Amino acid sequence: MVSFYLSLSQSSSASTTKSHTFWSPSLRQCRNLQTALSPIVSSSYLPTSYITQKQIEIPTSPVYILNPCLLQPWVSNFVFPLRQKHDFGFGLQEKQSPPVQEGLGAFQKLPMVMPSIDLYASALRKSKRVQPTKGIANIAKRERNRGAKQLDAFMKELALPLKGYMESFPRKKLLHPYERSLIDLTLGDGKYEEVLGKVDVLRKKVQSVGKEHASLCAKALSKKEAEERLSEGVEKLELVFQQQGGAVDDLLTIAKVLRAMPVVDLEMPTLCLVGAPNVGKSSLVRILSTGKPEICNYPFTTRGILMGHIVLNYQRFQVTDTPGLLRRCDEDRNNLEKLTLAVLTHLPTAVLYVHDLTGECGTSPSDQFQIYKEMKERFKDYLWIDAVSKCDLLGGSPVMYAKEDRSSDDAEIIKYRERGPDESIHVSVKTEQGLNELKNKVKEVLSSEMEKIQSGEKTDQSVATC
Repeated sequence: MVSFYLSLSQSSSASTTKSHTFWSPSLRQCRNLQTALSPIVSSSYLPTSYITQKQIEIPTSPVYILNPCLLQPWVSNFVFPLRQKHDFGFGLQEKQSPPVQEGLGAFQKLPMVMPSIDLYASALRKSKRVQPTKGIANIAKRERNRGAKQLDAFMKELALPLKGYMESFPRKKLLHPYERSLIDLTLGDGKYEEVLGKVDVLRKKVQSVGKEHASLCAKALSKKEAEERLSEGVEKLELVFQQQGGAVDDLLTIAKVLRAMPVVDLEMPTLCLVGAPNVGKSSLVRILSTGKPEICNYPFTTRGILMGHIVLNYQRFQVTDTPGLLRRCDEDRNNLEKLTLAVLTHLPTAVLYVHDLTGECGTSPSDQFQIYKEMKERFKDYLWIDAVSKCDLLGGSPVMYAKEDRSSDDAEIIKYRERGPDESIHVSVKTEQGLNELKNKVKEVLSSEMEKIQSGEKTDQSVATC
């Protein structure tokens, strides 16, 4: 800020002052005006001769300054030499910060989207309430004023909500990698951007048609012509919404699907149940947590990510039930299997891998062993628990499928068919065998996962302070 100490004097000035000729129309005479420049430094007024340039602090925050054209020329000479150097400019200017990546939970912040038919009906109802400008005596002028205002209001009532949707739905590239994967795997690759693009096209079309017909209505020469232009404009906007309004309904569906996604807390330890389809993961989730997944005897019962919670010693932990994995390469996996891989890839989780050696799940023990080895190798840095489910159904001899090729069996897979992986916990939901041991192991692993998360936070804080 710069303050000016102004004094009227007829005497000569010192080296820090400058004489200007000032003409006042009220006094009808010329007088010499003495001015002294006094910047504010630390909330005190000091003449410029007593301070150096370094003492004048140029603010780094956005600077708001008056238009210099509104000030007297002799004032602009003192204030605005700094303008070119620091780019104050005219009016209000502020640097725009770059877009910030969203954290997890962006889906729960999505706006409520109105169905297209409700949006259209609401806009039409509000536009009909618009009255002409008061004081217009001419009937034709009053009617065209009313028609133009109603069409403009109709257009805005349709376009503004669409603009709000475009601004409120996050850009996909700014989402967390896990949520980006959920969008692609749940909606289909490119569907999210396609629907938002159609909504934006609809908004632009509504604005274009509304402005065009409002302008035609404003140029009407008679009352009848103004009424006709108004009717044509409403019909045209209705036609546009009938043809392209389906994009709004698609956006409504997307918002419902994404808001239903479970919320994941990155600072809370997560236990992820993994395994082949129908091996008993959902049953263990119901036993271990508050999650209530569907339990049926067919593959891919779990059609999405289900989140439950465990409370141990007043600490809250997350448990996720994931779709089953089949023995095949990643390129051939369906979207349900890719959801499981997305959870394991993008979220800090401990793994509870569930095995079914009874043959009831539909995936042979040999195939389960190959899936298990692949996942264990890919996510070898994760904390890991192995559980063999349905142990009450295990007989004396291992289960063999007729289609299995036994000629290539090695000692490791033969041992797996009999007892599962080393150090695995044998459990049965029906007889409750091994459940207490599994719960204690889960508690131990989740406590270790919490220590990993907390140590990671401390490392990030120490790096930030360096």
